[in-house]
Amino acid sequence: MKMPFSSFLTFTLLSMQLSIVSGGKILVFPLDGSHWVNMKVIIERLHARGHEITVLRPSDSWYIKEESFLYTSLTLPCHGGFEENFDTYLSQQLEIRLQMKPESFWSKIWTQMQIRWVVLDQFTQFHKKVGDIITHMFENEDLMQSLHAAKYDMVLTDPGIGGGAMLARRLHLPLVFNARWTIHGEAHFLIAPSPLSYIPFTGTELTDKMSFPQRLKNVLSFFIGKLTLSYITDPSYKPIVRRFFGPDVDYSTFFLDADIWLMRNDFVFEFPRPTLPNVVYMGGFQCKPSTSLPADLVEFVQSSGDHGIVIMTLGTLVSNLPQDISEEIAAAFAQLPQKVIWRYIGPRPNNLGNNTLLVKWLPQNDLLGHPKTRVFITHGGTNGVQEAIYHGVPVVGLPLFFDQPDNLSRVKAKGAGVIVDIAMLNRHIFKEALMTVIYNSTYGDNMRTLSKLHRDQPMKPLDLAVFWIEYVIRHKGARHLQTHSYKMSWFVYSSVDVFTALLAAVLLVTFIWISVVRFLLRKIFTGGKIKH
Repeated sequence: MKMPFSSFLTFTLLSMQLSIVSGGKILVFPLDGSHWVNMKVIIERLHARGHEITVLRPSDSWYIKEESFLYTSLTLPCHGGFEENFDTYLSQQLEIRLQMKPESFWSKIWTQMQIRWVVLDQFTQFHKKVGDIITHMFENEDLMQSLHAAKYDMVLTDPGIGGGAMLARRLHLPLVFNARWTIHGEAHFLIAPSPLSYIPFTGTELTDKMSFPQRLKNVLSFFIGKLTLSYITDPSYKPIVRRFFGPDVDYSTFFLDADIWLMRNDFVFEFPRPTLPNVVYMGGFQCKPSTSLPADLVEFVQSSGDHGIVIMTLGTLVSNLPQDISEEIAAAFAQLPQKVIWRYIGPRPNNLGNNTLLVKWLPQNDLLGHPKTRVFITHGGTNGVQEAIYHGVPVVGLPLFFDQPDNLSRVKAKGAGVIVDIAMLNRHIFKEALMTVIYNSTYGDNMRTLSKLHRDQPMKPLDLAVFWIEYVIRHKGARHLQTHSYKMSWFVYSSVDVFTALLAAVLLVTFIWISVVRFLLRKIFTGGKIKH
């Protein structure tokens, strides 16, 4: 029996209405730049499922638009400073790296110290401006009253900045993180047990199989890193917590109090390690099947024949490389039989080959999913690496900043790519790296294996993320998944008091036993003399 059209229309409208009614109200406090690109993917899916979304943004936001059909924006009349001077800081880091002398231990140490100082200054200034935004927000009584009156169901934020976690505490709302990094560093090191014997600390480029010198480096890096991060963040956030929440409140608990951690990686990419029930792995959630290429690229790609194509892009943060480096890369490309599509902004290299196409933008996902793609040259950003894994394309890495060396070191450890140090790059080294990955089938086979593992899941990562966000809305949090460990002092967490008590008991029993034995021996010998 066919359903009448009028009944079908009524059913459809009712279904849409139910979807809208069941939708939640979500307050988003995002981190700008490439982190917003990730957050927007989740927002798009939440919007499609009928949720009402409000996004807080500074007035000079870089990526976050004020007008959008996906969300309602609340613009804070203050400066986030994300874009301001960013190119300058990146250029400084790149210049320092290029000055490093090859195969010189002290040169590497000096270079790392210089880069650390630049990063220290950059992030100190950035978190100071974020702190100003939070202060302005909390001082704005009208804004805070409107946020209270809106009766949001939860706060979704990136813990790479401190504002979202503080806002959730202020509004007494459940908290969900879209995370890989926090203001305290890599998220696992804040929330999960992290034995340094087999878990590499951020920036060490180590694996889970470490020799003694590597474990020594790992431990030292951990303590130096923790001190550095506290120096960067504490002056910006602790005064705010002291002022608005009280002098005895530890601001690190704001992060540990999150109901769900949506982690932007998985154990195809990450090394196995301890984790917690409220950590949900959604690595590659932004990845999707490729679609047809734009018309201007189709002919160029097809002209590559059996040799295939090479793709190169260094992401959105690096506009162009120094001219001498670009010339060496172009010279290496010119010697390849493959066609090359290079996202490049800057003066045209003099020795650019006829096989190389320069573009200001390229459809990265669609090119990675094309069957003629042989290798992906990347700086090692998380999104690019995960898309390469999703599509099974081996990589040649040119790590530049931040987490990029660590990301590429994981790909290298899994046999799916090689790394070229940009300070040592010339046309011969670069060409050799490309030829190795293209013509040694092991790299492609290993990456395709990673792709199969990544895709073999009962639920798509983005659907999993949305499920847990809606889970928090339905149940008004997920406190039952939180560990109690973060409420313990290190003394109690490590059972130092228990071990001390047990040691004291053993010592007491030993002391009593020795005392009794000595007493009996004395009695025996003393008694013997008296009898004689």
